[in-house]
Amino acid sequence: MTSDLLPRNRYPKPAHQVVLNISDRARDLPAAASGTNSVLPRGNGRSYGDVCLNDGGTLLVTRRLDRFIAWDRSTGRLICESGVLLADILKLVVPQGWFLPVTPGTRLVSVGGAIANDVHGKNHHVAGSFGHHVIRFELLRTDGERKLCVSGDDWYRASVGGLGLTGLITWAELQLMPVANSGMLTESLRFSSLADFRPLNRDAETRWPYTVSWIDCLAVGRARGRGILMAGAHASPLADPPEGRVGRKSMPFDPPFSLINRISLSMFNVAYYHRPLPKGPKLVHYNPYFYPLDAIQNWNRIYGQRGFFQYQCVIPPNAAEDAIQALLTRISSSGMGSFLAVLKTFGRHHPPAGMLSFPRPGATLALDFPNLGAKCESLFRQLDSIVLEAEGALYPAKDARMSSEMFRHSFPAWEAFSQYIDPCISSGFWRRVVE
Repeated sequence: MTSDLLPRNRYPKPAHQVVLNISDRARDLPAAASGTNSVLPRGNGRSYGDVCLNDGGTLLVTRRLDRFIAWDRSTGRLICESGVLLADILKLVVPQGWFLPVTPGTRLVSVGGAIANDVHGKNHHVAGSFGHHVIRFELLRTDGERKLCVSGDDWYRASVGGLGLTGLITWAELQLMPVANSGMLTESLRFSSLADFRPLNRDAETRWPYTVSWIDCLAVGRARGRGILMAGAHASPLADPPEGRVGRKSMPFDPPFSLINRISLSMFNVAYYHRPLPKGPKLVHYNPYFYPLDAIQNWNRIYGQRGFFQYQCVIPPNAAEDAIQALLTRISSSGMGSFLAVLKTFGRHHPPAGMLSFPRPGATLALDFPNLGAKCESLFRQLDSIVLEAEGALYPAKDARMSSEMFRHSFPAWEAFSQYIDPCISSGFWRRVVE
């Protein structure tokens, strides 16, 4: 399997029967679906795990569905095909005073993929998830039927966050948000423990539309959960932001083992936590604030050829502090710290946009671990038990090992959702957790 068809975490590595590039509004979809075990639409493959894989079946790659259909600069309404990348949209609209209302941590996501995974960003507490800003889209079924899905209707709610299983999204209409320029006003605030995070984050969310925190997951004792909160807001019309050129840095080789281990991670965490922070707000281009990893090509190579797992959960508000404290305790005692450890909160005023949408009120913790086989699975089972007890959920778009029990607990509407699945569409993830 070619590396460009692997998930971003490089695990698992399935063998696809056929890989087809869909174009011309996907008129060839019914023919592509005939005579195969199953098909699965795939955007730009920025998901982790097997949600974008179809082992033994056919992948329908949508990157050739890359046309802008209509753009109204006066209202911020954009209609485009589903293979258009968020980067393409930003390149078009930012110079004209508009921005994506919600963006994940990479701009290399397709519109169809953003809808199918109902991605979220740093501003859920004010804007909800990506699906909350999709006005309508066309869904093409493998029998040739085309459905116009409008915000709030049943097919819309099944397909937003529906993991690509309800059909192929051919085009979508989005409502963008106005901005003055490409600048971001940012502020970084250090906190000494998880107990200190909660009031600091609560205050930041009243003053800033974007908030996210890095956590030192190896810290112990009173320092457990220490980290840095990074807040941001779009700059005012008077600001003169710096250029946002994306660097050409790259991980130049593919090591046979992970470069992330307890020693290297401990050194990095100490240095990163104690690094000098700007005094007061700082003006930057939007690229380094929203998309730091996009500036490093092949960054995922640092985990070695076996790849890595991401473990992302969301915990309801009333159980969040205790559960996250317990998760960090298990992780630090295991010696398997995470290079990426991101903590943020989802707002209470934005219910899930889709039946299988992951964002919901509470705190979400995302962690990356090198693939160490059975050692990882043992830790994940311990983390699962904490999440289950707290009535939390795991994120399918970042998963490669969730159990059926965990999925059904995380998404109680899965049975109602199942009736909307296209009979010729499946994925490695869906077969693993349901079939």
